[in-house]
Amino acid sequence: MKDACTRLSPLLVLVLVPLWYHTGAAGLHVRGEQKRNCSAVKLDLSAVIHRVDPRFLSVTIDASLASEEKFMSLLGSAKIRTLAKALTPSFLRFGGTRQDFMVFTPHRFHRDAAGFTAGNHESCDDLELPSWLEDQLKKDWTQQQAVLMREDLHRKYRRVKFTEETVDLLHSFSSCSGMDLIFGLNALLRNADNSWNSSNARSLLQYCESRGYRINWELGNEPNSYEKKAGIRVDGHQLGKDFTRLREMMSQSKLYHGAGLFGPDVGQPRDRRTDLLEGYYVNGRDTSLEDFLDPEILDTLALKTKEVLQKVKLVSPEKPVWLGETSSAYGGGAVGLSDTFVAGFMWLDKLGLAATLGLDVVMRQVFIGSGSYHLVDDNLDPLPDYWLSVLYKRLVGPEVLKVEFSSFTHNKTVRLYLHCTNKHRYRRGAVTLISLNLGETAASVCLPPLAASRTPDAFILQSAGEGGLYSR
Repeated sequence: MKDACTRLSPLLVLVLVPLWYHTGAAGLHVRGEQKRNCSAVKLDLSAVIHRVDPRFLSVTIDASLASEEKFMSLLGSAKIRTLAKALTPSFLRFGGTRQDFMVFTPHRFHRDAAGFTAGNHESCDDLELPSWLEDQLKKDWTQQQAVLMREDLHRKYRRVKFTEETVDLLHSFSSCSGMDLIFGLNALLRNADNSWNSSNARSLLQYCESRGYRINWELGNEPNSYEKKAGIRVDGHQLGKDFTRLREMMSQSKLYHGAGLFGPDVGQPRDRRTDLLEGYYVNGRDTSLEDFLDPEILDTLALKTKEVLQKVKLVSPEKPVWLGETSSAYGGGAVGLSDTFVAGFMWLDKLGLAATLGLDVVMRQVFIGSGSYHLVDDNLDPLPDYWLSVLYKRLVGPEVLKVEFSSFTHNKTVRLYLHCTNKHRYRRGAVTLISLNLGETAASVCLPPLAASRTPDAFILQSAGEGGLYSR
């Protein structure tokens, strides 16, 4: 039988993420023949069980970066654009809690005090943030995050005005990086009858169309939490009317009549009492390292995802489902965990599990910006999850394959996922086996003869230095 990836015999590519020196050395050993105490792996190459979007691993920029418009200028950094390019193809979603408190206030012409602007350049090479301004913005951003954290803690959000400059910078960044921009619109602008007031969005769409900006749109962020954040309740019936109104506006536009419209995004899929925001597993304020390696916690994603997929299948079976904003711990992430090596276990497992379950896109919160779950830190340096994401992009293709693993001694601590390999990086016929060992003891897995006969490329990810799992 011809395999699902191609007609050629498969070349095996391995991504190994062993657990290092927690209470002792632990790893995952892959063997090409059957050995004692070696768990057999069955690779089913006969059919693709799911095909994800080519932009499956995508990223977000939180709207909090625009809490003061000057911080959007960080997107002019050549370093940031270079890091972003390595994650393409992908969507770039601009949104989050503060998108529903942002109001477009056009100035018609805007230039910041430093004379840096993004909207008037013809070439991506012209978009350059002066080094002295970049250093000043990074310093100021550290202080700004303290202000944002207080707002989040008290759930009191101020209205933020943004001008053409924010839109120009976002579009320049996404287009020069090769990402497809999704702009989140404010859905808390309401009329007296609680219908969506679309006048501000219309003004924004008209400006973007006048500039020829190719943008996709999203309406509102977590409407299930509007009552908690703003004292406004919007039910599903009204939300449906609001989306219909936005689609009508888009259909009247020559540029946006065929653009993507995404949402609504639901942050609490079970009921109003369940506090599992955006598919995160744990609360960033009280989680532990052990939680990041707990198979039971990682498996909660499957439970939640299956609930959502069942609901969607009943009402709109052809609609794809995305994980539109996700990382490790909610509440901004867990300091010292979400930004360290150990977070890679959750992140890689989430990517593997989401693809297997049938989700089309997973959007990482955040590429750059607030919290400690970012891929690029406040100094614009890449963190471990960034490098893991780059490797995933280079090795993993959109075709999901079935892998079976029998283990009696390592119950759920060894996690395996199988894809056709990215055909742009490897010759046709390769498959990528993603493997993680969450346990404290070494594990061995045995590959079938077909795979064992090939020479694998093994990418073994290890933490550096004395920090171990806490290493950055």
